[in-house]
Amino acid sequence: MSPSRQAQIWVDADACPNVIKEILFRAADRRQIITTLVANKLLRTPASRFIHAIQVPSGFDVADQEILRLLQPKDLVITADIPLAAEVLGGRGNALNPRGEFYTHDNIQQHLTMRKFMDELRASGVETGGPPPFSQSDRHYFAAQLDRYLQK
Repeated sequence: MSPSRQAQIWVDADACPNVIKEILFRAADRRQIITTLVANKLLRTPASRFIHAIQVPSGFDVADQEILRLLQPKDLVITADIPLAAEVLGGRGNALNPRGEFYTHDNIQQHLTMRKFMDELRASGVETGGPPPFSQSDRHYFAAQLDRYLQK
């Protein structure tokens, strides 16, 4: 990151809940931080010089690869994609999931191991269900974690 470039926020936007995008839009304007949503579909964003959207072609991990290509050290990536989060951490970026949990060098291996285990269960025919529904407390926790991060 060049000395004059402020850290930015990148959003893996295809699966990001709308309520989280709204929190990010407000934070981008309030903190005047460039926030870019990356998705393989056209996204609506509010008119703001701090909020941008990039549409990438459809395909496996195309949005992830675009985020990694543009990522600079100390940037923040909002994603629920654990392999993407691991790569972000490897590039000295920061990763926060939409439920407000920061991925760290201390916990990413545990997340990758659990993801692999759940993939193996599903491949063997076990019905694992999905994540719990997104809750009001998830939204509040995400907003609080984002605010703490931006205050640093």
